[in-house]
Amino acid sequence: MGPRIVATGGFDTLYREGMRLVEDAAAYLDGDGRAASKQLERDASLLYAAQSMQLTTRLMQLASWLLLQRAVKEGELTEEQAQSEERRVDLNTKMADKDVPMWDALPVQMRAIIEKADSLNKRIHALDAMERGGAQGAQDSINPVNGHLARLRNAFDGNADS
Repeated sequence: MGPRIVATGGFDTLYREGMRLVEDAAAYLDGDGRAASKQLERDASLLYAAQSMQLTTRLMQLASWLLLQRAVKEGELTEEQAQSEERRVDLNTKMADKDVPMWDALPVQMRAIIEKADSLNKRIHALDAMERGGAQGAQDSINPVNGHLARLRNAFDGNADS
């Protein structure tokens, strides 16, 4: 977590997208989703309940991370305060398992929200790992230019401290 993430204009877009997804998911689960779940057969209904709990947990963790990053960006917290144990957010969320029986029986809108949450999850995990320095190898294998950019950032960051 830190200044490299929050300094980019992309963070504002990611923040708005993430918070909107939280609102959309909550509205769906409390409204149309609740009604749709009552129409499902027993096994699909159980899957719906499990997926809605996992989705809610995943989105709350991601929203907490976004809020913490925004607090740093807005100057409400220092980077050190954000990294402290009591404020640090553990991103231990995982992607939804779409290979389970009855997945296709879930309402289309529920599956779409889960897909959006998984996409947001991937992006936030990548940003968090890049900020912590752990994603360089993974990003290099996806796009070798990322490795060069990371080395340039590190070189310039190192010169700024001198």
